[in-house]
Amino acid sequence: MGETMTGVYLPGGSAVRLASVPVPVPGPGQVLLRVGASTICGSDLRAIYREHLGAGPEAYQDVIAGHEPAGTVVEVGPQVRGLAVDDRVVVYHISGCGRCADCRLGYQISCTSPERAAYGWQRDGGHAEFLLAQARDCLPLPPELSMVDGACVACGFGTAYEGLCRAAVSGADRLLVVGLGPVGQAVGLLGGRLGAPLRIGVDVSERRLAAALELGAIDHAVTVDEADDAIAELTGGAGCEVAVDCSGATAGRSLAVRGTARRGRVVLLGEGARFDVEASPLLLHRQLTVHGSWVTSTHRMAELLGLLARWQLHPEIVVTDRFALADAGTAYRLADAGDRGKVAIIPN
Repeated sequence: MGETMTGVYLPGGSAVRLASVPVPVPGPGQVLLRVGASTICGSDLRAIYREHLGAGPEAYQDVIAGHEPAGTVVEVGPQVRGLAVDDRVVVYHISGCGRCADCRLGYQISCTSPERAAYGWQRDGGHAEFLLAQARDCLPLPPELSMVDGACVACGFGTAYEGLCRAAVSGADRLLVVGLGPVGQAVGLLGGRLGAPLRIGVDVSERRLAAALELGAIDHAVTVDEADDAIAELTGGAGCEVAVDCSGATAGRSLAVRGTARRGRVVLLGEGARFDVEASPLLLHRQLTVHGSWVTSTHRMAELLGLLARWQLHPEIVVTDRFALADAGTAYRLADAGDRGKVAIIPN
């Protein structure tokens, strides 16, 4: 281990800056990880890479980017219990205060304390050779799963699983997925493992529709223009019992609502834009339940890691491109093009 390492910063304006910084030393309750993989999230692109849009929880504080890391413990700080050198872990990407009701439930994402800091947003993230993490944010990575698998779970697959659990998806539920980026692909893949007998995917990109079909994330690929008629035809006019919007677009959310069966459940996962539907005819009269779902909890993420190992489902199948740390600029440009799968940075 050297005294310095390379870190990736996102100054805005669709730029990437690499800098040499000291390798951190773990303090009480902290561990130092050698990063095995760190994937790029759509939220990074939307709120940091293009321009710094965020305030509050989404405010970028000029730290090393990357909030989807997995790695191996190389040094343990004082007062750490349950972690040792050579342990493989996934990092839950928000470090909360650890004391509030949300943190005690494992939903550090919802912590409102000034101490709350997201990796890659307000504290250094995974786009570097090493990462300083709070031990309580680290979840064991099963030996059956790769580092890239773990990085995909750190946000995207964890977010998808939380949404499906909120809707209690089972073999009784046909599933509509609107938006087939990496999170949408994760929703389809996990929904199939949870028993959904029919999975319909909608996207504006023919490439992403084809990729989702090839991965086995959906059973039917539908373009936006034909979506309403196709959903009706595939479900005998009833719609799907569960619809998950991963597009984050106002039109996508409206489509998800329209494609949901009476007394069905709608889950909103995609960030941004507005939720704008006619309440009486589309929600009230059809008696729909709408869930807003933001990331997941440490408990749910740990549960998912165990299920993935049992199912022999590898999240890395949604990764289409892998880059070295030195090529982070190329990685972000490709991810921002919007028609690829998950893009991973492999620092070591």
